[in-house]
Amino acid sequence: MSATLRYGLIGTGMMGLEHQRNLNAIEGVEVVAAADPDPVSLDWSRLLAEGRDLVAVSDYRELLDRDMCDVYVISTPNHTHRDVLDEVMQTGKSILVEKPMATTIADAAEIRRRGADYPGVLWVGLEYRYMPPIARAIDVTRSGAIGRPLMVAIREHRHPFLAKVGDWNRFNERTGGTLVEKCCHFFDLMRLIASSEPVSITGFGGQALNHLDESYEGRVPDIIDHALVVVEFANCVRASLDLCMFAEGTTNNEELSIVGETGKVEAFIPSGELRVGQRAGWGRGVATECVTDDRAVVQGFHHGASYLEHLDLAAAVRAKSPALVGVDDGYWSVVMGVAAQRAIEQRRVIDVGELVA
Repeated sequence: MSATLRYGLIGTGMMGLEHQRNLNAIEGVEVVAAADPDPVSLDWSRLLAEGRDLVAVSDYRELLDRDMCDVYVISTPNHTHRDVLDEVMQTGKSILVEKPMATTIADAAEIRRRGADYPGVLWVGLEYRYMPPIARAIDVTRSGAIGRPLMVAIREHRHPFLAKVGDWNRFNERTGGTLVEKCCHFFDLMRLIASSEPVSITGFGGQALNHLDESYEGRVPDIIDHALVVVEFANCVRASLDLCMFAEGTTNNEELSIVGETGKVEAFIPSGELRVGQRAGWGRGVATECVTDDRAVVQGFHHGASYLEHLDLAAAVRAKSPALVGVDDGYWSVVMGVAAQRAIEQRRVIDVGELVA
């Protein structure tokens, strides 16, 4: 491995370019190569190289053949992750694969199996863990300041899905469904906070407004644009998700609430506000602060989370230590998303055991 970690981008759409911007700002790393079959996306990557040498090719297999990278970042459309990983993992090099790790439980399980003894760092891009207010809320919970966590509530009220190259994010078959594509982040947070595995999931939702006036080769998009989901964990922690993707008129896109035996902590994105209150102090106000992380010199689309994620990834690659967000996390976030999709489609409670047996 070179003194400077050499990165290759596989996929230079919106998320791939966010990774490139973050990596450009980190000392000791360099983006040396990029691959994308879309020439416009590849041109954007060339521009972001800002005069640095960049090998830019249309086929990622050419990058693998050149063997010029220490780390590969996979930001291709969701439904391609399994196939791309199959080939990149043959190199043994360190990898960051964007969320969701896969679009089906079967593919996620196979990646998890192969990743268990993978020689390089195999990291899954569940960067919401790194958003400073959310990270602080988790730290407060782990410190015992609110007692044993009992309930977790996550609300995301936001804009519709953005346009992507080839409009691949308009159909369940390519994304895994909204609750896999977008909400794997939130299911990962629930599981992280609960420190337990999910046992049952139910919910309601549908497609009320978004993309119904669009048509692609005669097909209307089929992705869910709102949902209410409830998860029960093995240790009896209960969690809920309130998702609305036609709620642009709001202050905070994401809100996280963790209620423990003795208190409650709340985090708000993008305001950065963190609130901590105690049951014993009811009626006496809560401690409030605005949480930031000075290390995040690039904010990007995820409020500095991707930059902070890359700091830990680079440290793990250099130390040859396991990924802090690994294939087990990626697997369960997909399982929970698939279970939530199925609960809505079948209008029933899903026993997670029936999906992973």
